[in-house]
Amino acid sequence: MGDMTIVVTGSSGLLGSALIRALTAEGRQVRRLVRHEPAAPDEAFWNPGKGILDPAALEHADAVVHLAGAGIGDRRWTASYKRTVLESRTRGTATLAAALAGMGAPPRVLLSGSAVGFYGDTKDRSVDEHDRQGAGFLADVVAQWEGATARAADAGVRVVRLRSGVVLSRKGGALAKVLPIFRMGMGAPLGSGRQYFSWISLNDWVAAVLFLLQNEEISGPVNVTSPEPVTNAEYTKAIGRAMRRPTLPIPTPGFALRLALGEFADEGLLVGQRVLPRVLQDAGYHFIEPDLPTALKSALND
Repeated sequence: MGDMTIVVTGSSGLLGSALIRALTAEGRQVRRLVRHEPAAPDEAFWNPGKGILDPAALEHADAVVHLAGAGIGDRRWTASYKRTVLESRTRGTATLAAALAGMGAPPRVLLSGSAVGFYGDTKDRSVDEHDRQGAGFLADVVAQWEGATARAADAGVRVVRLRSGVVLSRKGGALAKVLPIFRMGMGAPLGSGRQYFSWISLNDWVAAVLFLLQNEEISGPVNVTSPEPVTNAEYTKAIGRAMRRPTLPIPTPGFALRLALGEFADEGLLVGQRVLPRVLQDAGYHFIEPDLPTALKSALND
């Protein structure tokens, strides 16, 4: 990667902060796009909601990694919050893509956040990057989110769309939310427990992004997921074993999840997604923590 300068959005989140640690450990220069008044030399202002980004913030950069967006499961899906989920992704991505397209010498690559929600409910059918968009709100959000990168791609920037699975870390995201329940010995499968769950360890997510920054042959959608998706029931048992805590044999019924969480229950928890990282594997990426027990041990000890 040489002395690459990399611009990162969403730098304060779980993924952004882990990526920046890895980049700085390798001696890379990092410039963070922030929505507040810049308070450090490595910060530059942008307002993705209003389409404000000074192209100077991207000058002399080799790559952009775009991770900003409102949390999918952070709040109940009201009509207003669904609009926030969509617009926080599409507006920021379109702002970046337009800025890149308007530069004489733009960064060579844009790695833009995306998600396996693109595939909708795949039941127990395996899918990879060749498969079409599924149905549902999240699939529509992801399609529009990815579509917002088009101006950058049309301008000759190599665009990689990071279709990430659930990233496992005790410091944030889906795993962190359920750990208190499992500590009490109350962890249980959700719904039927047979729905597939596509995940990736935080270490592999970061390593895969570094791999994609360097691999100039790869563009388009890339599934950033483990090669070993598991069912929700297997995931539940694995967390219990990793924490040495019992889990409940009786699943939490779907109707209870819908009452508590509304529409998010159907698309975020009860949906099955058996997603395989075909592009990464074909390009020769070697997973650090490909199986769930190893990944959970790492996540809980991090």
